[in-house]
Amino acid sequence: MQRALKATLIAGAMALMAGGGIAYASGGGGGGMPAGGGAGSMPSASGPIYDPAAEYAKAIAALKASNFKDAARAASHVTEAVPQNPDGWRLLGMARAGDNDWKASRRAYEKAVKLTPDDPISHAGLAMALANLKDPKAQTEADWLKSKVQACGDSCPDAARLKDLNARVESAMTPPAAGAPKPSAMLDRSILFGGAKTGDAAYVQAVSLINDKRYDQALASLAKAQEAFGPHPDILTYEGYTWRKKGDYARAETYYRQALAIAPNHIGATEYYGELKVAKGDIAGARLMLARLDKLCAYGCADAEELRRWIDAGGDPHGN
Repeated sequence: MQRALKATLIAGAMALMAGGGIAYASGGGGGGMPAGGGAGSMPSASGPIYDPAAEYAKAIAALKASNFKDAARAASHVTEAVPQNPDGWRLLGMARAGDNDWKASRRAYEKAVKLTPDDPISHAGLAMALANLKDPKAQTEADWLKSKVQACGDSCPDAARLKDLNARVESAMTPPAAGAPKPSAMLDRSILFGGAKTGDAAYVQAVSLINDKRYDQALASLAKAQEAFGPHPDILTYEGYTWRKKGDYARAETYYRQALAIAPNHIGATEYYGELKVAKGDIAGARLMLARLDKLCAYGCADAEELRRWIDAGGDPHGN
């Protein structure tokens, strides 16, 4: 496992220095989903299949240009491709708010809050939508956010962001003075202007932190990378790995499944999901993952050999 992480750190650093986008982890399996369709496909099976990371990038670009309808369309494609990932729902909520479609914004942020109950941006977005709909439940969301600000104080890493979100929500809930401009629906503009370079740097930092077993900090860095790139299979794979190392197997599995839903041939996600199955005692399931790896690596690969060692040992062969 450490072998794969170190190799990815090098690959990620090279991608960063080259100024390109994020590179697929551990040999990756292709960037998006297959084009779909074919001569024998039924209409219901041959509709558009979207690469969520690409659609996420389109939504960000459209938001930068204040093209809210285009942003909402692209963000909707993200939620269609990976409905269990909160990033697309947050982006959709922002796009709908920019278009003053507060009912649709509320629905999107409600989905995001359900998927990530402790996410301040989702709660702030929901509060903004509810406030604009004159819904008294806005106060519940505002109180939740205020408690986060108080618990954070001035010293925690998210202090500035939390205070900004809280100020925007309070502004939205206070009737503006005559002639005063309406508060912006753009809750967190850093998501729009961080860019690929910032995302790559956060990703490389996250892998380094994982190697150092600083898992909580790694998750924070992965979240920053995900803000830039959306539901990217490499990021999802390492989120799964990190949650597994923290002992939360159920949450780890959700990330592996999301990664493989986006990129079914992703070698790293397949290996790590197999390792999770071994850790859970599901040796039969791990062997299915190994069979997939053997097909993906026609001439053999280190990932397949690593999972084979896990299966033979009935657990982590390195004792990590």
